[in-house]
Amino acid sequence: MNKQKTYKILTIVLVMQWAFIQIIAKFPAIIEQFYSKGLYIYVSKLLRIIFGWLPISIGDILYIFIGLTILKGIYKIIKTKKIHFKATFFKIGAIISILFFLFHFNWGFNYFREPLSKSLNFEKTTYNTTDLVDFTTKLIIKTNQVHFSITKNDTVVVANNMTKKQLRALSPSAYKQLALKYPQFKFETASIKHSLFSVPLTYMGFAGYLNPITNEAQVNALIPKNNYPATVCHEIAHQVGIASESEANFVGYLASINSKDAHFNYAGYLTALRYCLYEIYKTDPNQFEIIKSTINTGILKDMKNNQEFWESYQNWSEKYFKSFYDLFLKANKQKSGIREYNKMVALLINYYKTEKL
Repeated sequence: MNKQKTYKILTIVLVMQWAFIQIIAKFPAIIEQFYSKGLYIYVSKLLRIIFGWLPISIGDILYIFIGLTILKGIYKIIKTKKIHFKATFFKIGAIISILFFLFHFNWGFNYFREPLSKSLNFEKTTYNTTDLVDFTTKLIIKTNQVHFSITKNDTVVVANNMTKKQLRALSPSAYKQLALKYPQFKFETASIKHSLFSVPLTYMGFAGYLNPITNEAQVNALIPKNNYPATVCHEIAHQVGIASESEANFVGYLASINSKDAHFNYAGYLTALRYCLYEIYKTDPNQFEIIKSTINTGILKDMKNNQEFWESYQNWSEKYFKSFYDLFLKANKQKSGIREYNKMVALLINYYKTEKL
């Protein structure tokens, strides 16, 4: 079989794959049973065994290779001033077909699984401002307690003497503790690495991501250390099959607060508190100022440091990259797009209706 015929077949297969996705996405129970709680467990573990031991991100190298291949193709067209539209169309279609398959087979089907609230047995309902303020008040008390247990001074910023490498090494133990209560979050064979693209990631406004082809958790090496443990736990949540960003935030939070390490606990509560405060600020700025006054000064300084870090990298391109990611999420049935992150607040409020904070 010659290359052109193969390219045509793979392009046709791409259309068939897309049609299959539109159909299977309507049956989350099937995906939950046979993929997320079945095939994916073995596929993801195998990928982490293959790539996890390597110190460098193979997924990032793959992205570099794809990028260079695209640039090479563009250069060739410019140099020769010739383009065979039909042949090029089927070649591109074939490449996209292969990547489309690997994306969904290796991880992407998790976008269409059942909601996390169902597997954790709590009802997911809407909340009002009173619910939000009441929960945030309790969360502040808890965060203040954890902060003070580390600093012994409510005006001091938490100082973490561990390196980021040590924090990454400690993160699987947080999931080990979480799995004692929720066995579905069992995590073995770590594959957590600093992204080769940490600088551009920071300019784009992202703290990390999962490479869906290699199942490597990529963490931005530049982010502040007090937020680092929660970010690592967020990316591990993706590795255990949680695709939704709000659900990954929530599972990462649960792992952080279940850790035996106080710095992980603090990072988890701090992350949750930031999301809750943001929602209060949007709905009632006056109430935000009142509730803000009850937070330890050291925590407020920590939040300010984090805000200043991200603001120092803000640039015109960030909104375009986030717009692209917004479209990507919506294409994978995440209707809220990038706003999906903020839905963590609803999960927190509903979860703690039956659980003790």
